Amino acid sequence: MDARHTVSGRLLRPATSSACYVLAHGAGAGMDHPFMTAAASNLADLDIATLRFQFPYMERGSRRTDPPPVCHATVRAAIAEATRLMPGTPLFAGGRSFGGRMTSQAQALRPLPGIRGLVFLGFPLHPAGAASVSRATHLSQILLPMLFVQGADDDLAEGELLEAVITGLGPRASLRWIAGADHSFHVPARTGRRDAQVRVELMGAVADWIKAHS
Repeated sequence: MDARHTVSGRLLRPATSSACYVLAHGAGAGMDHPFMTAAASNLADLDIATLRFQFPYMERGSRRTDPPPVCHATVRAAIAEATRLMPGTPLFAGGRSFGGRMTSQAQALRPLPGIRGLVFLGFPLHPAGAASVSRATHLSQILLPMLFVQGADDDLAEGELLEAVITGLGPRASLRWIAGADHSFHVPARTGRRDAQVRVELMGAVADWIKAHS
């Protein structure tokens, strides 16, 4: 990204890519976390390329997240790289939890070049046990289409609060609930489903939305 911060990235590009999703990781796990790897693979099966990347703190092995301006700059650098690697391909951005929120903040501050929409995989509306919508105030400044894919049992997004946020954003925002899933999109055994099945459902919804907005 610059002389002080250089980070890694992974492009997974199927031969018949119809779009590319610049996919940021969550706060506690980097781009090679099993969820991130599986998400990229699932999307590749659906003709969606992904560019995963590290935030600088994760690159250096720290547990403390970078300040928002550093994260915003990293998102912009990743998008610039995706544009360079896949010229002319429709681009979308977002990611898991913290990564999605940093992407939305960057867009709210200054539009991300070439991005057609934002996709959030578990938007962290508030800390667990502290219901609030303060983390969503910047979303009103985003004029792009947005997709929120959320576990119905996510303790970082109280259902009624998130639905109120989505309603307030109007037709540019869509919400897809994943039944029985928590913030990590894990489902308990009693649901009769496995996490891998949930990821297929989740990424199918993402791919359909991206293709509809490409």
